[in-house]
Amino acid sequence: MTVQNDNTEKSHAEYLNDHGIYVFMDEVSNETIKPVVEWILYENYVTKHRKRELLLMICSAGGDLQEAFALIDVMFNSQIPIKTVGLGQIASSGLLIFMAGSKGRRTLTPNTSILSHQFSWYNEGQAHELFATMREYELTQVRMIEHYRKCTDATDEIIREYLLPAQDKWLSAEEARKLNICDEVTANINQYTPTQPKSTRKAK
Repeated sequence: MTVQNDNTEKSHAEYLNDHGIYVFMDEVSNETIKPVVEWILYENYVTKHRKRELLLMICSAGGDLQEAFALIDVMFNSQIPIKTVGLGQIASSGLLIFMAGSKGRRTLTPNTSILSHQFSWYNEGQAHELFATMREYELTQVRMIEHYRKCTDATDEIIREYLLPAQDKWLSAEEARKLNICDEVTANINQYTPTQPKSTRKAK
């Protein structure tokens, strides 16, 4: 019975992929991001029938920031527009991935919880090791500011005050829209479908 259920779930994922849809509902890590990167690369460079648009649905509490930026760079370089839909919760690095969707095509469902906060990590070691780590911390903070600026067109002042303050920042879907984190808020599931070429088959 377990094998049958596994096969059913796999066929569902493959069927969605065939229609240009990928559902990401997991922690951000090397293991979970790799198949998303491969999906985008496949649709861009391998398939013979390129889709007009891809749809990435995201429900994630976040995770590793470097892995998130790996996917973000692939998304920005995709020749196919990528529509993102946030639902449930998009937090931390999950939010960064959501924002990387094509502008004008980033949608939140009304009940989505959004968490934006500064990058943080813990490390220990000798003084020279901590100084080296601090350098990467500073570079990462710069990357985050630049990403928010690129995706929201907000000034550094607004980003630091409303999106990356010292404390965690929880937002409603409508608040996120006003800050240009998303482009629209809708519960209409028909709006989530990626735009694809019309069939060229002729009726007999």
